[in-house]
Amino acid sequence: MDNDSRASVLYVDDEALACKYFERAAASRYRVLTAQSVDAALALLEDEAAHVDVLVTDYRMPDRLGSELLQEVAQRYPHIVCMLVTAYADKDVLLELINGGSLFRLLEKPLDLNAMQTALQLAVQTGRERVARRQGLVAMEESLAFLAHELNTPLAAIANFARGIARRAQADSAPQAEIGEAAALMHDNARYCLSVLASFVDTVRLASAGPGMQGGRSAGSARQLLAALLDSYPLSTAQRAAITVEQGEDFAIAESPNCVALILSSVLANALRSAGEQAHPAIGIRIDAGRIQVRDNGAGIAPDIVEQLLIDPVSASGDESKGWGMVFCHRMMQSFGGNLDIATEFGNSTTVTLNFPVHIRNEHD
Repeated sequence: MDNDSRASVLYVDDEALACKYFERAAASRYRVLTAQSVDAALALLEDEAAHVDVLVTDYRMPDRLGSELLQEVAQRYPHIVCMLVTAYADKDVLLELINGGSLFRLLEKPLDLNAMQTALQLAVQTGRERVARRQGLVAMEESLAFLAHELNTPLAAIANFARGIARRAQADSAPQAEIGEAAALMHDNARYCLSVLASFVDTVRLASAGPGMQGGRSAGSARQLLAALLDSYPLSTAQRAAITVEQGEDFAIAESPNCVALILSSVLANALRSAGEQAHPAIGIRIDAGRIQVRDNGAGIAPDIVEQLLIDPVSASGDESKGWGMVFCHRMMQSFGGNLDIATEFGNSTTVTLNFPVHIRNEHD
């Protein structure tokens, strides 16, 4: 497909002149494809379906009826909005198509140009809304998977600490300081879980409500977001001491701050796991000019794994659940115009960079 950014309309009619007439009438606003039979249209859709927004088909054609095409398209390509053009049609067939949800509009022959343009405009808008809803569902599934991944470790830690406290209490020999330390760690992990859940719920509410809604984590700067994360994250004394923050040029996080907080918490968790395997763990976080970089001095990631890390749920340790976090983070960054980059020196270090889009950066200038 070329770089034509217009919505695409597929028009199906067994009469060549009708196809030319439609193309001439609609080509100024839409990318128009034509086919002269149901089978030809289905063959074309095998390659072009992802780029087709609206299907307009004649009803009565020699080999197969347009109603058959509408039913097949509704099953195979539900994102395409379908309209039927006819001078005559069986009432029962039309009722079946309308009630079955496969028909958006019925246009009468001969086509009225104004009515056709209005119907096309509404169909394109409806199609975009369908795609947005479908993308929202996919994002929700990915978010739920991420949430399960992100909370699994602290919840497991809470369970382990609780079992340890129970054993020590039964032994009656554990120093009070050890029990107190375990209880404090349980509290910190539980607080972090609650923070992640709150951010997730706020994100879902805002996404469901649509643009213009207020609430949740307010927009702020990258420095503010990082400070809030380090304050809420369940870091041990040794882990906090291993983290250094380098402040460069600050910038605004004006879009999806809850999502950014979740992304950054996942990246930090990976860095802590990696650096934690070293005798002297070190994690450096740098904020500068639309980027947040997190570098750890862990063992790095094998080159063949790095290539797949943002595509498939793999990880340096072979644990699929950890790798899923990077896939989610990358997709979430892309959802608001940014991206995530991973650079590694195998055996030495890994640097994860969150790159934010220009229009987000400039809002703080």
